[in-house]
Amino acid sequence: MEKIKNYLGLARNAGYVIIGSDKLDGYTKKLYLILIDKTAGRSSLKIAKRFQDENIPVKSVENLGNLIELPTCKIIGIKNKGLSEEILKYLN
Repeated sequence: MEKIKNYLGLARNAGYVIIGSDKLDGYTKKLYLILIDKTAGRSSLKIAKRFQDENIPVKSVENLGNLIELPTCKIIGIKNKGLSEEILKYLN
């Protein structure tokens, strides 16, 4: 999980992370990965399903908020292909 945390930190610092269901709900540009907390609510799950229907990988993660240092965060989108692929390597 430390590697994932490092990649998420890189992505966040570079501006490649869309944080929260409010921002993701209306997001129309290309995303390469959606990470959702295992305790996410119905609205976050609905948003994740929409992206999954668009063939964007959706992965469930424990303590997502702690990984990106925002404890209340339940869903994020990654808009960088390379970073998304690296994160997926450690999730699979």
